[in-house]
Amino acid sequence: MSKIYFASDLHLGVPNREKSLVREKLFVQWLDDIKSDAEAIYLVGDIFDFWFEYKKAVPKGYVRLLGKLADISDSGIPIHIFTGNHDMWLFDYLEDEINAHIYREPIEISLKGKHFFIGHGDGLGPGDNGYKLIKKIFKNKLCQWLFERIHPNLGISIAQYWSKKSRIANGEKDESYHGEKEWLTQFCKEKMKTIEVDYFIFGHRHLPLEVDLGNNTTYINLGEWVNYNSYAVFDGKKLELKRY
Repeated sequence: MSKIYFASDLHLGVPNREKSLVREKLFVQWLDDIKSDAEAIYLVGDIFDFWFEYKKAVPKGYVRLLGKLADISDSGIPIHIFTGNHDMWLFDYLEDEINAHIYREPIEISLKGKHFFIGHGDGLGPGDNGYKLIKKIFKNKLCQWLFERIHPNLGISIAQYWSKKSRIANGEKDESYHGEKEWLTQFCKEKMKTIEVDYFIFGHRHLPLEVDLGNNTTYINLGEWVNYNSYAVFDGKKLELKRY
């Protein structure tokens, strides 16, 4: 039976090239393992800890992952990629090179008869107002145009410097679920007032979660691949959160 796979938050590039490469090779191994029964693959944001596409240049590295995704896409398995808060500057490079479907906002979609709401999860729910403001600035076309004027050697170096100050780059690991105080849990419950959803799927939180929201609705957080190597798989009957 064909299956649909979900993963997020690889944060390739941090904390250094050596550790990132180990993580990249492991994820490519996972992709090799699942491609025999994959109907579709959803990568739900922050694949890269930093990414910016200049018109004639992209960040160096990640050739193993990109090559494997191209191979899977060429075999007829669709690749769906969501931008995250670390790689929101994905534009059309992966669309052109590996025929990936790129999403910059959450989507509602029916998969095997179940209704899914899928997104990276950044900026959703109450709170986090500082980031929400920064996100608007980073998504602004003028700001993107201005950053593009910086030479790639300098622009990418600046971004990588700030990237190494992120929580994931510094080994921070959150083991605590905060119940009703979780912003994404609050978002899901508010959304359930207006739409019927079987599964909410998000990344961003960095903690693998499976939360029963009532009314036959489940919130899944995919965790990340720095500490957990976690992913979700849906076979048409049940959605399971697993670790590789």
